Formats: sequence, structure tokens, C-alpha cells
Amino acid sequence: MTDSHLANGSADVELLSFRLAEQEYSVDIMSVREIRGWTRATPLPHAPAHVRGVINLRGTVLPVVDLSTRLGMEPVAGDARNVIIVVQVGGQSAGLLVDAVSDILALPRSELQPPPDLVADAAHSFIAALTIVDGRMIRVLDLAAVLPDGAADAA
Repeated sequence: MTDSHLANGSADVELLSFRLAEQEYSVDIMSVREIRGWTRATPLPHAPAHVRGVINLRGTVLPVVDLSTRLGMEPVAGDARNVIIVVQVGGQSAGLLVDAVSDILALPRSELQPPPDLVADAAHSFIAALTIVDGRMIRVLDLAAVLPDGAADAA
């Protein structure tokens, strides 16, 4: 697990869970700066397919990553039902376009399990841990791996 908040200590961890294509994912809530409604992004030429473009966030140019595309699934529609989760990791900020935010989960770190080592699974490097909450498997994303290289420089 490379997310430092997830790897350190034995206390509880708080996760923000959200839906992507009927699947549940989460991120460490310490990385979340805000949750905003859908805003159409301005496309950038030669940007990777998973980068929808950029939005103006109070005077700052913020890249928006279609998390579904980044994880190898169908793109998020990008309409009023969707939300953008603004995250920051290591001084790098980006917006994650997701279907909907689900919940805030607080659970002991001991309940986070490493993902199985499946070489054929392209999204494997994006998953820091797995946990089961109320019978639902929730994937914990490794934001450092998910964010595009140089997202802060994308503009």
C-alpha cells in the first residue's frame, strides 16, 4: 500500500466510498479536498483518454480524470447525476469524475486486506487494499497511481 495514511498505524481509517459502473470504490478521506457537482471540463489536445480536460476551481486549473476510463471501464456519462471528487496527493490535485458518492466509512486498518497478486488484472496497480463492509466488497484506490503523471502541470 503506497498511500501513507493507509499504511501507517493501527487506528481507524476513514474512507469516502463512491460508485463507478455499479462497483464500489473508496479513497482515503484525508486526500479529499471537496466534492462538487458535475462541471463540464474543457478538453486539452493530446491529453490521455482518461483525462476529460480541465475545470476552473476558484481560479485554479484542475485536471478532471474520468476514473471509470482510467480503470479500464466505460466512460462516465458526465451529467448532472455525476460528481467530481477533488483530491490531493503529494501536492498534486485532480478531480475524479465518478457516478455518485455513497458513504463515509470508518473502519479499523486491520480490515484492509492487500489485493491478490493478479498480473493479468490491469487495474491491480491502482488498488491499494480491499475491504468488506455490510457484505459489499469495496476497493481502496491508490491515488498516487491513479492520478495522471504531472496532473498539476496538465494545464
